[in-house]
This record gives sequence, structure tokens and C-alpha cells, in this order.
Amino acid sequence: MSRIRHVRGSRTATAGLAATTATLLVAALAPGATAADRPTRTAALEHAATALLDHSAALKLTDAQDTEARDVVVDDDGTQHVRYDRTYRGLPVLGGDFVVHLAPDGAFRSADRATDAALSLPTVTPELSAPKAADLAANALRAANPGELLKRLTAKPELVVDALHGTPKLAWRTNAVALDSLGNPVARTVLTDAGTGARIDAWDAIESVSGDGESLYGGTVPLETTRSGASYQLKDPTRGNTYTGDAENRTDLCFLGICLVQAPATLFTDADNHWGSGSADDRASAAVDAQYGTDATWDYYRDVHGRSGIAGDGKGSYNRVHYGNEYNNAFWDDSCFCMTYGDGDGTTFGPLVSLDVAGHEMSHGVTSKTAALTYSGESGGLNEATSDIFGALVEWHAGNAADPGDYLIGEKVVRDGFGREALRYMDRPSRDGSSADCWSTAVGDLDVHYSSGVANHFAYLLAEGSGARTVGGVAYDSPTCDGSTVSGIGRDGLGDIWYRALTVYMTSSTDYAGARAATLSAAGDLYGTDSAEYAAVGAAWSAVNVG
Repeated sequence: MSRIRHVRGSRTATAGLAATTATLLVAALAPGATAADRPTRTAALEHAATALLDHSAALKLTDAQDTEARDVVVDDDGTQHVRYDRTYRGLPVLGGDFVVHLAPDGAFRSADRATDAALSLPTVTPELSAPKAADLAANALRAANPGELLKRLTAKPELVVDALHGTPKLAWRTNAVALDSLGNPVARTVLTDAGTGARIDAWDAIESVSGDGESLYGGTVPLETTRSGASYQLKDPTRGNTYTGDAENRTDLCFLGICLVQAPATLFTDADNHWGSGSADDRASAAVDAQYGTDATWDYYRDVHGRSGIAGDGKGSYNRVHYGNEYNNAFWDDSCFCMTYGDGDGTTFGPLVSLDVAGHEMSHGVTSKTAALTYSGESGGLNEATSDIFGALVEWHAGNAADPGDYLIGEKVVRDGFGREALRYMDRPSRDGSSADCWSTAVGDLDVHYSSGVANHFAYLLAEGSGARTVGGVAYDSPTCDGSTVSGIGRDGLGDIWYRALTVYMTSSTDYAGARAATLSAAGDLYGTDSAEYAAVGAAWSAVNVG
């Protein structure tokens, strides 16, 4: 299996195609060159800029469009993959993202695009006003929260080009946010046709799933901390200065996308560097779990995929625990680059700081920095499944005997009032009563936490195979949708293939058919197209009706 180096691309906007005239002189990677001779991030960006000019017609790029590099991946053999976002006449293009694939010498090989449609609009002046779009989004947020008297509801429209839903059109993307009756945040993004006022799509804007320290769920865990005078701070200088703070049961107050008041993240300190007591009565115990979860997630991506931090840039995120009152959720927020955890209501959920929840939510951050899978339809299901897959792999990688790896999601945080032993089940997702085991044309209409079942089922089959078996002391039974028998390739193979597909081949509009193609391309890169791993990927997708 080849080793892949991941390099975070700087967000440096390229000029419009007509204005890009620089001559690029970059030496090719000679046969037999060493790893040190691989193209740098800068060279890959230069090669890609040349490819955009030379292949603008095939890529359907015009002078009305600008491109901005989001990410760069350079393989050990010098092959380069540069991911771009697009604007059209200055407007963000939903579904405008694409990945350019280049040979070691910088020659263009191919591209994966979120949409193949040409971008050409008769006007970028909306017929529907921004206030009307805001009203429609506010009503959509109310409808998504029936029976709640929402407070401090605001809606901020942004004009965009929608290329995700058929023929590109002018649209309003409106983020509507409010507080529920307990003071906890609710949010919905609504996409509205700027010409007709028809709703195009809508999705939840909060992605949910919901170090020596005594944690709530993981027993005694190691922590790297920072000495400050006579005390210690729960801040890890070995992992980008990640830290954990107390939200003091407060919530954020945001208006038109600007947070006027943010729940604090008051840094936890301790006199003897032994944190928490393992009891929820000690506020530091949940902080131990959150910091440990951040550490374990950081270590998984670094050790297994060579990624330094969520964004791949070596910078740490931070955590807020004890958010709101009886808040039954946890979420990753790109705007603060932080994780936020509620304490749960004690009946349905306990504090949502378990290891797989941490891995799940922070993997949303990885997705946002790479494929940026849209959080609706089949793409939304793949977004959620990506977090479930990596959340489970983080748990396995941590090797914590008090919270051993499994294919159950959120099993530590559920309480008797929830009515079952876990949030979701990867071996047979329908065990939760709502998730899909098999793909059908109706999958895209499900909530993203339920449409994720198809990819979760695929992931389990690819790792472990079909049928009944016991793994790590847990009994599973994973029948296939077509009656076939699937042999697994192990969790390492699953993780390598899914990460490669996410960071190199998937785009914002990738659906289940696209995920099959992306993972096959990834397996071919890593193991060869004649390998058992490549065949297993195809068999596992067929087994969940994605052919």
C-alpha cells in the first residue's frame, strides 16, 4: 500500500482566466527521484493553474468565473490533486467545486467536478428580494421546529449560483438561526430560487448526531497540559494548542450571521494536573472526555493518514463543554473552529462527550476542509456517514479498554429513555428503526442521519464482511441487500480508501453512485485495480444496491 502525503492548500485566489498569463517553469520529477524531489504545494498549485488555462474549455471555465484553491494532496510518486472552489461574476457557486489531477511532471490527467453543467446566467440580479428570502427561511426554520416558540430568530440571505440542483440558477442561500425554549441554538439553511421564490432545498445548519484525568466514559486517560505558574491549563501544546473550556451553561447569541454574544470557553485549570473525578458532579470530568476525544481524533488522522489537525495545517481546535441547559446534542462549528458539547437531559442522553461522538463531530470539520459534501440529499447522507465511519475508526485506533472499538454510534451517551443501546448501527443500520440498509431512489429524501445508513452498511461490509460474527466482544449480523457474500478487507483498508476518496475524488455534490466511483478510484490508487481490495469495494457497494 502506498503512503499518501496530505498537504493543506492555502486559500489563494487565482485570477480570472483571461488575466492569468504567468509563464510557469517547473522541473519535472525525474524517473527514480526520491520523496524529497516530489513537487511542493506551491509547484502543484502552479501546475494546476497552467492546467486550468490549457483545459479551460473542457472544464467549462470562462472569464466570468474565478477559481480558488481549497486543498492540495501530493502522492508519494509526485501525482498531484488540487481542489478548487468557483465563483461566477463574484457569486459563490454551490456545486462549482472540482478537483484537478496531475501527473508527477505537472501534466493534466483528469478532473472530478461537482457538476458538468456550463455556468451561464442571463442576469445576476434577483427578482425575489433579500427580505422576502429571509422571511421564507424564517418560516422554514419554524416549520422544522413545530411546537417551539423560537426566540431571537434571524435570517441572513446570501446571493449564490446554485449548480447542485440541475440547470444552474440564481438563488438565495439563507441561514436562519434562533434559540429554542431552553435557550439552545437551532439553525436551518434554506436555498430559494431568486427568480420564482420556490424552495430548492433546505438542511440543518448544525451538523449533529446527536490528561491524566478521570473521564466519564474512558476511565483514566493521559492528557498533555500546559503549566501556568503554580497551576496547569487543559491545553495541549503537542497537538496545536488544542484546549477545553467551560461554556458555563450559556449559549451563543448570533444576529444576521454575526455572533453578538458567544458562550464562553473558560479554560479549565487544575492545581495538581490530575483532572476530574469520573463523576458528572465534577465539571472537569466532561472536560477530560472532550480533551481526550480531541487528542484521540488528532492522533488518528496524524498516525493513519498523515494529516496534522482538522484542517491539515497543524492548528488545534478547541472544545466547549456544559453548553446550554440539558442540551441533547454536540456539534462542530467551522466559524469558531471548535467543538461544543451539551450535558444531555439525563433521561435520553448523558453528557455527549464520548470518544466516537468527538471523532464524529470533528470529522465534519475534516469534510468541510476537503470534499465539503453538501448537508442534504445523498451528499448529506455521505457527509454524516463519513463522520460515523471516522468516529468509529477513531474509537478503534484509541484502543481504550474502558471504551473499546465497535460499530455502534453513541453507545456511551444514550440513557434508558432513548429506548435502544446506540444512536446508530453500522452492521445493519435499520436496527434503529429509521435508517436505510440499502440504496433506493427514495434514500435522498431521508434525513441525512438515516440516508447515511447505506454508506455505513457499505463500510461495515468492506471492513468485516457479511453475515453474523462477533468483533471485539460485540455480536453483529450484516446481511447483504442482494443476497451476496462479501469478504472484508479490515478496518485499515476501509479507512485508507474512504480518506483517499474524501480528500482526492469526492466533491460537494457526490451522491452514492459518485461515492462508488470515488472509492474505486481510491482503491485502485492504493492497491491496484487488479487487487482484492479493489474487488471488495465493488462487491460491498453492490451488496447495498449501489451498482
